[in-house]
Amino acid sequence: QVHLMESGGGSVQSGGSLTLSCAVSGHKYESGCMGWFRQAMGKERETVSVIDSVQRKSYSESVRGRFTTSLDKDKNTLYLAMNTLKPEDTAMYYCAADSSCFAQASYILRQGPSRFEHWGQGTQVMVSS
Repeated sequence: QVHLMESGGGSVQSGGSLTLSCAVSGHKYESGCMGWFRQAMGKERETVSVIDSVQRKSYSESVRGRFTTSLDKDKNTLYLAMNTLKPEDTAMYYCAADSSCFAQASYILRQGPSRFEHWGQGTQVMVSS
């Protein structure tokens, strides 16, 4: 059974940085994919970044160049390093996993949140101007 738990959220000023962590258990990295997602109040959940089964990565246009996702298999942790944060980055951030996922990261990114079956509870990020 896949279990995911996010941490690292908080409040920062515009231009600041945060790194989110997602503790992973029960997920098989070689046959699955993972991603970071966010949902702002009153808006639909959107994909932030995806890492595929061979660790290729893809990012949404709104965060490309500012956010970096990485996977430490030894620590069973997925990270999202967020730099140059903007007020529009304020949202609840979730990590998610799909246990059977062999597509490329760029394709998975376009598919959106609906293909992911396992979700964490989320961690809140607030960026003030």
